[in-house]
Amino acid sequence: MAVKEAEITDEALEGIEDLEATREVPFVEYEIGDQVVYPHHGAGKVIKKELKEVLGERREYLTIQILHNDMTVMVPTENAGKAGLRRVIQDEEVEKVLGVLRDDVSQMPKNWNRRFKHNRDKIKTGDVFELAEVVRNLAIREQEKGLSTGEKQMYTRAKKILASELMYALEMEEDEAEEHLESLIEDAHAERNGAAAAAK
Repeated sequence: MAVKEAEITDEALEGIEDLEATREVPFVEYEIGDQVVYPHHGAGKVIKKELKEVLGERREYLTIQILHNDMTVMVPTENAGKAGLRRVIQDEEVEKVLGVLRDDVSQMPKNWNRRFKHNRDKIKTGDVFELAEVVRNLAIREQEKGLSTGEKQMYTRAKKILASELMYALEMEEDEAEEHLESLIEDAHAERNGAAAAAK
């Protein structure tokens, strides 16, 4: 598979910076080999740190190899936090993610366009719990009412991003992590259906 390169420029960061305006983003130093997550793309590894001259300015860039689609992403080190880059979650957070997947659906806009934007904004934050919430809500909606084409694509992508992080966090192979996530979603459906039947 050919390697695609997505260069994250300052312009591409503007939309993300709007989301970040309300909170302070601490500076995190990343090293080569660190396992990280980049919103919209998923988990990967820092494979390079180098000074590059872009638009006449010398800055340090991180090159991240995204695992599931063979893409490399370049992020200016100083903007990594604003772009939503973070380290892969640890065991304790994995348990919380599984808890989110088991929860009931949260309130979502009924209008398709608003719902799509609402979920897209949640994925954009880079927060793994927000991502798990999108996966859970779309999984429940798919089971109950079915999904539109756009939402199906978003659901597939959100699952890929979440599975790529679980793969590193749980030390699994990529396919294994995807299957593990699917079985978690199915178990959560069975639990919810059982609880709903018992409540009748």
